[in-house]
Amino acid sequence: MTEPRPVLRLSGVRIERAGTVIVDGVDWTIGAGEHWVVLGANGSGKTSLLSAMMGYLPATAGEIEMLGERYGESDWREMRRRVAIVSSALAPMLESDEPALKTVMSGKTALLGFYGPSYDDEVDRARQILAQVECSHLAERSWHLLSQGEKQRVLIGRALMARAGLLVLDEPCAGLDPVARERFLAFVERWASRSESPALVLVTHHLEEITPAISHALVLRKGRVVAQGKKDEVLGSEVLSRAFDVPVRVWSKGGRYALVVGGAKGLVL
Repeated sequence: MTEPRPVLRLSGVRIERAGTVIVDGVDWTIGAGEHWVVLGANGSGKTSLLSAMMGYLPATAGEIEMLGERYGESDWREMRRRVAIVSSALAPMLESDEPALKTVMSGKTALLGFYGPSYDDEVDRARQILAQVECSHLAERSWHLLSQGEKQRVLIGRALMARAGLLVLDEPCAGLDPVARERFLAFVERWASRSESPALVLVTHHLEEITPAISHALVLRKGRVVAQGKKDEVLGSEVLSRAFDVPVRVWSKGGRYALVVGGAKGLVL
């Protein structure tokens, strides 16, 4: 029986600019059905690695294969239509008066803003997706009237409209207060637990944002891989002390994590 092709494979990826090595020697494979967290301190190379995956920051060396295509041999502009990124940085770029339904529909063309005629089948699919992301009641609500958490859900819906094979959540909880963050993470957990959901990559530096549905972890420090593999085998005090360059203690309970700096009396991040 033929094994399914990996969703993503990076081999020896190196990014160097102006004599500075940003990412060095990263090997990483995402298998079908896996959900990953990319974890590391600010400046660890998370954003650069993501940019290399998407072809926005070409790697100096190494190979990148995604969804059966190889960078340098395939049209990566078309590939980007199959990889959906949800980031709080997108929110200010959308039309303030655009209703949520049209924001979701815009995902089909991967453009910011919906332009062109509305076909019945596309409208029906967008409404079905809004139901999947638990936002049916927001269909006609303007973008600027949505809460930050609602905006993130609608952006996930927009990603699903493109029938993405990989979904990247890039610091999705930025700007959310603690209650809104937990509500959003509970939604992500419900969504990621569905068998039909595409592979997921959560990019963050906050351990508490990792939900039980995340199966694997890639930990970075100064552009290098500290550890990677199954989440429960990677996210320990020793690995994360190396990643953050300070002694930390890690606890896990019920599939959620907490990190304390400097021991039991330290500050909780």
